[in-house]
Amino acid sequence: MLLSADDKKHIKAIMPAIAAHGDKFGGEALYRMFIVNPKTKTYFPSFDFHHNSKQISAHGKKVVDALNEASNHLDNIAGSMSKLSDLHAYDLRVDPGNFPLLAHNILVVVAMNFPKQFDPATHKALDKFLATVSTVLTSKYR
Repeated sequence: MLLSADDKKHIKAIMPAIAAHGDKFGGEALYRMFIVNPKTKTYFPSFDFHHNSKQISAHGKKVVDALNEASNHLDNIAGSMSKLSDLHAYDLRVDPGNFPLLAHNILVVVAMNFPKQFDPATHKALDKFLATVSTVLTSKYR
């Protein structure tokens, strides 16, 4: 999915605010995904699945950090996430259907925490960005 100049502007505007609270927002998105889609817990057998768990928050921070890194390479998301794609496809063997589920929950969390900044243009841009990241992360499965 091609990101327009306007999309990139909106992504670059909101990602620093998201990244500043990576553990909180990433953790909340993961927690919501685990509750709404319990099958996604499969890849985290030793996690404490309670709200605000340190394990979920720590992994949420990793997710947001990776997204922030990708947002710094909007013209080469595939290149910037290649190692992460390899990890998820070959080592962890994460169900590729989980990435869109997490992307949806990230959108929900961002909308909840940034209601004024999360206007339709930002929503569209972030949705396209997360869809692109999901596609990149699942590209090695083919």
